[in-house]
Amino acid sequence: MVWRLRTKLHSTWIRLSYPFAAIGRNVSFHPTSKVYRPRASRIQLGNSISLREFAWLSVATDDPQGEPTIVIDDNCHVGFGSIISARNRIHLERDVLVGQMVLMVDHNHAYEDINIPVIDQGITEGGRIRIGRGTWVGHGACIICPRGELTIGRNCVIAANSMVMRSIPDYSVAAGYPATIIRQYDPERRAWRAGGRRGKAIPETEGQGGLGAVAVQGTV
Repeated sequence: MVWRLRTKLHSTWIRLSYPFAAIGRNVSFHPTSKVYRPRASRIQLGNSISLREFAWLSVATDDPQGEPTIVIDDNCHVGFGSIISARNRIHLERDVLVGQMVLMVDHNHAYEDINIPVIDQGITEGGRIRIGRGTWVGHGACIICPRGELTIGRNCVIAANSMVMRSIPDYSVAAGYPATIIRQYDPERRAWRAGGRRGKAIPETEGQGGLGAVAVQGTV
């Protein structure tokens, strides 16, 4: 009860004092979550969003001007210890569930000059990330886009501890390091396939427990 009150008061304080590009209704910031106030102008938040314990929205640029680099649409939830770090744009469409300890980053550390310590080389130009509506990103997953555009389609599942470095189409289950598609729904046949589009179709009755199979690889 005390923590709920603290979260509500903290959320109200952030809403009133942080210069977000936009912020909707019922946005909840746990007191241990982190948003750097001088860079809040590059963050756009919809309605009914929650940032859980130690979640961090990191704007990876010192320039307070320009389009939002982090855009989170309605009814998204960012789990314990997860980090969203954007230099260019990371966009979570509505109804995205981000599990615990997830990393999403649209850039990388520069390292190619062997005469300069990596810590002094700054970050790369990076790319852009879009997470499709209704997607679930499991515990410990990493989504990294050092260049170009990376899109995870609608209603996808990214299994626990997976690393995604390339786009994933709609209605896919991806797992592994690097992540590959292990199941995919075919809207034309109304059936799940094993693997990508060339995989064998799986009848509805056999595919009903598929998401549980992903969870076996780790806590999603």
